[in-house]
Amino acid sequence: MNKIPRRIVTGIKDGKSIILEDRQTENVVEHLPGLIISDIWNTHKMPASLDFETKIPNTGFPQTPKNGTYFRYVVIPPDKDLGVEFKAGEPHPMMHQTATLDYIIILSGELYLIMEEGETLLKPGDIVIQRGTNHAWSNRSDEPCIQLAILIDAGD
Repeated sequence: MNKIPRRIVTGIKDGKSIILEDRQTENVVEHLPGLIISDIWNTHKMPASLDFETKIPNTGFPQTPKNGTYFRYVVIPPDKDLGVEFKAGEPHPMMHQTATLDYIIILSGELYLIMEEGETLLKPGDIVIQRGTNHAWSNRSDEPCIQLAILIDAGD
């Protein structure tokens, strides 16, 4: 399983900022073979509180808190390793929609962003702004793709 470091710099000692935590994240789950998700951090209101962390359950599809945010690290394996079959003319089996504004950054590998009409190939350094529409991810390569996603509750 991936080792994902998490450093929290929110401590104060003698009036100066300190690193409060520097360790591997504990919230890492392999939801399907090779599909590794770590829900790193979340907030439950806007503006965000800096005082505490609320532990969140790790789910296959994110459950962004109302008026909150969700920060997740995702490893998406090749489709063939997941057993995903995408048939032309049919919706992708992993198509989903969240009521969020998502900022997604591809760190490594490559991945297709599939919409109800059309798709585009994403490579390291690419950024996606996903605004609450149906979408799916398809990794047609032989290597895993790593992405970071920040989801912001978009309300109604």
